[in-house]
Amino acid sequence: MTLHRSSAPQVDAMLDDLRRLVEIESPSRDLVALRASAEAVAAVIEGRLGGRAVLMESEAGPHVHWSGGGEPRVLVLGHHDTVFPLGTLARRPFLVEHGRATGPGVFDMLGGLVQAVHGLAALEDTCGVEILVTADEEVGSGASRALIEERARACGAVLVFEGAGEGGALKTGRKGCGTFELSVRGRAAHAGLEPEEGVNALVEAAHQVLDLAALSRPEVGTTVTPTMASAGTTDNVVPAEATVTVDVRVESAEEKERIESAFARLRPHLDGAELVVRGAVSRPPMPESASAELFGLARRLLPDLTGTAVGGGSDGNFTAALGIPTLDGLGAVGGGAHADHEYLLVDAMVPRARLVTGLVEAIRAGAGRALPSEGGLR
Repeated sequence: MTLHRSSAPQVDAMLDDLRRLVEIESPSRDLVALRASAEAVAAVIEGRLGGRAVLMESEAGPHVHWSGGGEPRVLVLGHHDTVFPLGTLARRPFLVEHGRATGPGVFDMLGGLVQAVHGLAALEDTCGVEILVTADEEVGSGASRALIEERARACGAVLVFEGAGEGGALKTGRKGCGTFELSVRGRAAHAGLEPEEGVNALVEAAHQVLDLAALSRPEVGTTVTPTMASAGTTDNVVPAEATVTVDVRVESAEEKERIESAFARLRPHLDGAELVVRGAVSRPPMPESASAELFGLARRLLPDLTGTAVGGGSDGNFTAALGIPTLDGLGAVGGGAHADHEYLLVDAMVPRARLVTGLVEAIRAGAGRALPSEGGLR
């Protein structure tokens, strides 16, 4: 593998780009903020790689797409939306101290985007490489899934730059995940004078919560977790409506089908109650078999790398479910995703960028021919 040494990753330049992205807040669904964020991502890509990064409009905000030209061979996949509301930056500004960079989105996943771009800048050429940075990953990728799948099919290999697992592990498997909403309709009545005339939606919801929780099969990786509930209007009225939100995680397609069928078969316990179910396991499981080949390449480049299967989902779930080789967790090494203590380890940025360079070279050359025979990356 030959690196373009004049463009070899430099930590100060990477931190400059990271600051630029972090200081433009990008909460999901905020279309104005997401446009500013997409423009900043495009400017970083163009400044480091040349060419033109195209903003692709969607109802969820602009996605960013860039191509290095030639026949597509590898898709670099990420997202620029974050979970933090506007104003978080004022309370938690971008800082670099004690070997850590902190600020909203540094780990999930702006640090990974920066590492990917700087790793690609170290290539002699970027022929066959595409970058897709979406605007709605944190809210389910409804407006980007079709585009992600289209570009993944075209490229044939996918590198996902979500934050690394514990200790810097790559993410070799992910559970499928989804959210269901159960709406209960009952009938209101005076809670003191004639409660028997009502149909208590809260009591019905309580029955359903117990039924749903019983669907969990942790021994095969399936969790069904009621996470939010609301009911009632005031303290002396039998509640006529209730809503329950349920988080679902599964490791296999069979469990996905079982859970979705179970939700479809839900029936009321109380006479007169009605149920409406919405949702699905929208991100299919990412089996470890989908990452095996690419993880093997990564281990030959950095022999100390480890892999882990995790419960959280990403856009890599979609590409892996198509049978396309997909390796995830290539982004920042750090922790605290979605939390106030979110951070990345500065010392890991350059090695991870070099890993990008090596992986892309290996994929484009047909795997083994581009890999160093021993000793890994230097």
